[in-house]
Amino acid sequence: MLRLYPKTVSLKDWTKVTLWPMTHHDEERLCEFFCRIPEEDRKLLKEDVANRAVIANWCRRMDYNRVLPILAEAHGKIVGDATLHRRQSGWLQHVGEIRVVVDPEYRRKGLGSLLIEDLMLLAMDAKLERLFVELIASEIAAVKAFERVGFERVAHLPGFARDRNNMSQDLLVLSADISTANRPETYFFSF
Repeated sequence: MLRLYPKTVSLKDWTKVTLWPMTHHDEERLCEFFCRIPEEDRKLLKEDVANRAVIANWCRRMDYNRVLPILAEAHGKIVGDATLHRRQSGWLQHVGEIRVVVDPEYRRKGLGSLLIEDLMLLAMDAKLERLFVELIASEIAAVKAFERVGFERVAHLPGFARDRNNMSQDLLVLSADISTANRPETYFFSF
């Protein structure tokens, strides 16, 4: 499926967005992207994306078989980052984890759903059977975006997570069974 990139898609407001797998050349622009994410959102992410060393490490140690990062660009800047995490062996090698971050200016335009669906297609192509996402329960829009494309809540863990401010947060785990999914000709958005 990587041969299909880069590809251009349209959002709900007809904004054109280009998607491509991240390369080591994207480090600086990815840092700029995460700087535009509000602190209140960044503190809920699994990694400290305000730390340039974290992003540098991602770009320098890329392994598409372990983590496949897809970036979205509009008007010359990165506006979305979506990753498919998977294991090459062990009892979870048939399962993938999805993470998605969208620039605040591009939220509620369908970009998050588009990125989720794109990762679902990549996961099907990689012969994964299940996908999951871990979200802080207060991220209501993100939860709804995943539920719209077929993810279901499988766990609610009160106080299980701690944000960057060391505040206790409820963790939701959502999952989707893609083992029997037919590859659609089109998803929510046309590719």
